[in-house]
Amino acid sequence: MRNKLIPVFLLIIIISTSAHAQFAIRYQVAPPKPADSLDIAYYSKKNGWLAASKIVGLNMSIWAFDRYVQKADFAYINIHTIKKNLKHGFVFDNDQMGTNMFLHPYHGSLYYNSARSNGFNYWESGLFALGGSAMWELFMENEYPSINDIIATPIGGLSLGEVFYRTSDLVLDDRRTGRNRFGRELAGFIIAPTRGLSRIISGDAWKRRSTSGKQFGVPDVSVEVSAGVRVLELKGEILDKGVGAAMDVNIEYGDRFSAENEKPYDYFTFKGNLNVHSSQPLLSQLNIIGRLYVTDLVDTQKDFLSLGFYQHFDYYDSDTISSVSNKIPYKFCTPASAGVGLIYRSNRTRSFSFDAFLHSNLIILGGTLSDHYKVDQRNYNLASGFSTKAGFNLAYKDRLSISGNYEMYRMFTWKGYPEDIDWDTIDVHEFDYQGDRSQAILHAASLRADLRLTRHMFLTGIYYNYTRDTNYKYFSDVFSNTSEGRLMLTYKF
Repeated sequence: MRNKLIPVFLLIIIISTSAHAQFAIRYQVAPPKPADSLDIAYYSKKNGWLAASKIVGLNMSIWAFDRYVQKADFAYINIHTIKKNLKHGFVFDNDQMGTNMFLHPYHGSLYYNSARSNGFNYWESGLFALGGSAMWELFMENEYPSINDIIATPIGGLSLGEVFYRTSDLVLDDRRTGRNRFGRELAGFIIAPTRGLSRIISGDAWKRRSTSGKQFGVPDVSVEVSAGVRVLELKGEILDKGVGAAMDVNIEYGDRFSAENEKPYDYFTFKGNLNVHSSQPLLSQLNIIGRLYVTDLVDTQKDFLSLGFYQHFDYYDSDTISSVSNKIPYKFCTPASAGVGLIYRSNRTRSFSFDAFLHSNLIILGGTLSDHYKVDQRNYNLASGFSTKAGFNLAYKDRLSISGNYEMYRMFTWKGYPEDIDWDTIDVHEFDYQGDRSQAILHAASLRADLRLTRHMFLTGIYYNYTRDTNYKYFSDVFSNTSEGRLMLTYKF
């Protein structure tokens, strides 16, 4: 019965619904201002040798820490391990999801910004990220190079890297001096470390100029921070561990209703959920949607509709709450995903505003929780497939808003282990499989309401529902359903 209802529910959402982290009630942090041509020219000079040397130095530094401080087994390398890697080729590895699907893309963002901060554009910097990832996989570990890492690191690095680069650009200002300048440079370094390192090497970190140095001027940016209580899997005996503290950070950068052919990520949304919650990971959710290209289909006084091409980064993580529940509520991710998207806005009333969107994406690399695959640190299946996202924002002036969001992921694990596998004889470093031979359908739906309390302060309530329907080739099918609630205070900057 539940499978028959899914297409109906999806149809309702598509007809009526908008996007992740697109604000129903939006305040601008500052009035937009275009970049100064002097700043663009000053920071657009390409230095490939410096970019490459920073990537090599970064890899060597991380390897030295792993080898001599942590004394990690994989860091003991020599000419023989390098020859073995080159001869054997790439395999699927068995690291935990946080390592493979977040830390590797973050590592890729460091490679990316090593080039981005030396005059290279979005696409060119992505090639440097690919080169840095290949160097690490082939030469810096004694384990076979990883297929999933060579995909997640550069592609996820493109997304995280450009978001961090543009966010650091918001705080940097070459006109400032003294403590103000130091604070801005420190913040920029924390946000995008390899960009900060480039500024230190060149002396731009303390050099005073007549213009701000901002590569994107003052963009149209909205930021909101929420803090409050999170309730996850609240059932009887797990009441004491089902409640925790939570903080959400949402950013909308650029104009979602612009239809000009912009540069990649002139418009993006960022959503991050952080938690202080017993047994749960600090980062439970991270979503990025970055626009690469856009054109308008309808642009009248009453309606607006655009068609664009977008890059997506999605990460959802949880862990077992207690022995009473004895299950992981949800765990899935898509660090390498892209597709087409429609954004709609209605201009038919003054008091009410309504906008909506629909995305359809190809998932190059994803991951979803497994009920059976437990090899080394991995308890999820690597996969590829497709996804659909839809949602809506309905607001009454700037006083009250209701937002809905729905995501569907269909992921296929193609390379599964044999049915008669002897688990006692496997070598976890040579066990080259995506996971269980299976296909999974995942749904993430949310409904949010915001009520204005003061000029910038809102009371926010959010309800989430996650479902997973996994069809295994060698095991019985599994259906899982989890709910989550958040009651928060939101400050809109």
